[in-house]
Amino acid sequence: MRNILIIGAGRSATSLIQYLLDKSDKEELFITIGDLSIQNSQKLIKEHPNARAILLDVFNDIQRRQAIEGSDLVISMLPARYHIEVANDCIEFCKHLVTASYISEEMAALNHKAKAKGLVFMNEIGLDPGIDHMSAMQVIDRIRAKGGKMLLFESFTGGLIAPESDDNLWHYKFTWNPRNVVLAGQGGAAEFIQEGTYKYIPYHRLFRRTEFLDIEGHGRFEAYANRNSLKYRSVYGLKDILTLYRGTIRRVGFSKAWNMFVQLGMTDDSYTIPDSENLSYRNFVNMFLPYSPTDSVELKLRHNLKIDQDDLMWGKLVELDIFNADKKIGIKNATPAMALQKILMDKWTLQKDDKDMIVMYHKFGYELDGEKKQIDSHMVIKGDNQVHTAMAKTVGLPVAIAALKILNEEITTYGVQLPISKAVYEPILKEMENYGIEFVERATTYLGYNPDNVAG
Repeated sequence: MRNILIIGAGRSATSLIQYLLDKSDKEELFITIGDLSIQNSQKLIKEHPNARAILLDVFNDIQRRQAIEGSDLVISMLPARYHIEVANDCIEFCKHLVTASYISEEMAALNHKAKAKGLVFMNEIGLDPGIDHMSAMQVIDRIRAKGGKMLLFESFTGGLIAPESDDNLWHYKFTWNPRNVVLAGQGGAAEFIQEGTYKYIPYHRLFRRTEFLDIEGHGRFEAYANRNSLKYRSVYGLKDILTLYRGTIRRVGFSKAWNMFVQLGMTDDSYTIPDSENLSYRNFVNMFLPYSPTDSVELKLRHNLKIDQDDLMWGKLVELDIFNADKKIGIKNATPAMALQKILMDKWTLQKDDKDMIVMYHKFGYELDGEKKQIDSHMVIKGDNQVHTAMAKTVGLPVAIAALKILNEEITTYGVQLPISKAVYEPILKEMENYGIEFVERATTYLGYNPDNVAG
């Protein structure tokens, strides 16, 4: 039996684990799942004979190193900042590594060591990053093979709630790490290029500089810019491209409403609130408002945000129950962002039968034989329920497929990498079609950057 160690059994690991268990007899695999919660891991393997659950604290050197040494390949589903400890052990014990996270500077620094030992360190092989890279490079390589010159590339992805489970005014629920949602866009200005002009959007303006997207058969969405699109010029080989823009998809109206929290300061994660565990939701809101001996918290907030009582924005705030004087934040030393996350999780957590939805959209503009052309490509995937989500499917399946192909020596591009070579992305994308993960392409008239699509 060949041993695969999966570190982390969170919400994105369900499809990953199921795929490997389904393949375990034929491929002679034994799956070990290491997590802080053995009970959670056991639920996912359901007493499968080719799997076991172990207690694994990534900060416990003995536990971590022993588990890695006994494996043939390691899949780390931990938060990105914890991968490096695992990666260093994989170098020492000569084990392949797969993660769904962006390549950090520390991870990139291991490239030479991984190559020298004949190891594949595959990163950015989840949804976004992951499927976005592979599906984009497939089309870009096809255009180049015909002699085309890339002029424009736009790419957007969103984890949303499916229409049949959409039951709130925000048209949104958490399908991924809630903390990442609350902190989205922080840490520097969004950078991109449009029609040859460099663009920068600071955080305090990010959610009011959105773009409209019309996806055939699924309606209109909006998108806000991701932090740094410019680095993909070198990653994708698009150094002379005129427009390069990557962003996050939401339902129309979400960003304008989210901007209320940004302007109030509720998404700040840089300081802690005294006695936060005893702070009521209402008092949390009042922290960000001027003192008044007569005006209510509701009135002060409406004045501060310049919204009327019959405004949809007001309805969205009321729906979150943020003026409740009895509910407590209940978190010691909470930052404003942590407190806001607690409030939102009360309302935006997926219910048992809720279905999530992944939407990915690419636009490719290019010139071929003196004629400008455009390809629109999109993927829409719905989940089954609270556990078997579209997010888990689109993150976990590419990870699992890549891991098995590395073990089977079908992927032999050694070193620290992301899946942008044809030898890697072609077989993975092909197999994902068997699970309903595929793109619909449409050739259309080249429009370039359309300023009419700017929402804010």
